[in-house]
Amino acid sequence: MAMNQFKGMYAALISGISDNGEFSPERQRNIDEYVLRQGLKGIYVGGSSGESGLFTVDELLDQQAVVAENAKNHDCTLIAHVGAPNLRDSVRLAQSAKDRGYHALSALPPHAYPFSDQEILAYYRVLSSATDLPLIVYEVPIRTGRPIPDAVLTELLQLQNVMGVKFTSSDLFKMCRLQTACPDKTFYFGFDEIFLSAAALGVDGGIGTTYNVLGKLYVRLFEAAQSGDLELARRLQSKSQQFVTLLFETGVLPGVKVAMQAIGVDCGPTRAPFQLQSQSGANAIKKVMRSDDFADWIS
Repeated sequence: MAMNQFKGMYAALISGISDNGEFSPERQRNIDEYVLRQGLKGIYVGGSSGESGLFTVDELLDQQAVVAENAKNHDCTLIAHVGAPNLRDSVRLAQSAKDRGYHALSALPPHAYPFSDQEILAYYRVLSSATDLPLIVYEVPIRTGRPIPDAVLTELLQLQNVMGVKFTSSDLFKMCRLQTACPDKTFYFGFDEIFLSAAALGVDGGIGTTYNVLGKLYVRLFEAAQSGDLELARRLQSKSQQFVTLLFETGVLPGVKVAMQAIGVDCGPTRAPFQLQSQSGANAIKKVMRSDDFADWIS
């Protein structure tokens, strides 16, 4: 698959959980069926939006298999997030994804400890050579606790098989510097609520949590930005922000699952210690999801 074929919008897939907190293949299928109808380029499996930090490696392997099976008859690009607290598990996840037919990999930088720049480089160097799949590196200071320096990110983007970066930071000037330094790489943006700002700066697509619910909206937002229809793009971004604002009351992942349940997708709860932060916020999400205001964007 050529690098330009990876451009587009991807749902950072949520996970199906049973009522007693176990991974549920049946509920994962419910989620996948809904997300796959939304016209997205693909799905990003096993990332933070999927509660991967609360999963065992065996559960993540099971999820890879379930999603691959559910997507096999769809025109869908599969990206496996394989970042784990230790490198051996990351390599195991990467090799499984390759065997399951995934098209690309991604991984958070190691952040269980305050690793040095050289340790981060070494981690990605091993992971990028573990398979021949394209690899997307990740800049996400809100999760790792610190930004990766420009020079280190530029070096990461030159590693074997590294095709691009998922950039989840509000430092858009830094993103622009990286685009200039690495014009042949693919750039994805990870903040759903301000995607338009990055689209205006020429990113190649987005990977987002709220795309699970509103994937059709984000596909249209990206199309509007690319075609220069700024008025429509602003309206759609405002609607995205309306939804994200409600999630601040409930907690993002619990709120997304409330929204999915409200539109008829039995996805189950979040895994402990996640919990719903506000019942009134949940009620507001349910009301919005059932309103005419969002009807056009619910698959």
